[in-house]
Amino acid sequence: MKKIAALIFILVFVLSGKPDGFAQVVVDVQIAPPPIPEYEQPPCPVDGYLWTPGYWGYGAAGYYWIPGAWLLPAEVGFLWTPGYWGYEGGFYRWHGGYWGNHVGYYGGVHYGHGYDGDGYYGGRWEGGHFRYNTAVSNINRRTVHNTYEDRSMVNSRKPGGASYNGPRGTSSQPSSAHQAAAAERHATPTRTQQNHERAASRDVNKRASVNNGRPSFPARSAPSRQQPSRMSTPHGGGGGGRHR
Repeated sequence: MKKIAALIFILVFVLSGKPDGFAQVVVDVQIAPPPIPEYEQPPCPVDGYLWTPGYWGYGAAGYYWIPGAWLLPAEVGFLWTPGYWGYEGGFYRWHGGYWGNHVGYYGGVHYGHGYDGDGYYGGRWEGGHFRYNTAVSNINRRTVHNTYEDRSMVNSRKPGGASYNGPRGTSSQPSSAHQAAAAERHATPTRTQQNHERAASRDVNKRASVNNGRPSFPARSAPSRQQPSRMSTPHGGGGGGRHR
């Protein structure tokens, strides 16, 4: 695999009084990320976990795969908006994901399992409890009982394909709903998510240069020692969006 050149700009935001102060890394890469691999969603391990799809991160050794996983949300009532790569000014730039009341814009990337490019229909919040759409989500009904079945928005296409927005990728653009929701209160990735990504970045087998864009374990049930975050902050980019 070709050596990938990148310009990395690190912007550090220290949130006073919050234990989860974080560093946001803005990465401009000259080579497009590999396609999203096809994979089966593991079953939800326990009631209350939400699905977060896998994606390609970037580090000193190039692109690496962060497996999809079932995770605790940052707050009750929050949904996950996945991050995405977008082609801008001759580079592929990463736009990080976030938690919020609505699923926002994620570049039209087909992550699958309810994230088919616009919104999310793998489940919904009702009365402080998350209900899972069994038409999309892999649910063991013996352990998870808050379910329903709605096939009206089911996309038969499996996850996979273009992993970025831009030429020869997806052509989606933010809608007025995305733009209107941009100022909503959002939360950054939880500590568990950050640790999950950090572990993937250190795993040689997750590197695209090693697995040729086909990671052996593209998804997992759930990282150990879940750590939800209560931190919330207005999200500065990407925009909010609708929840299907």
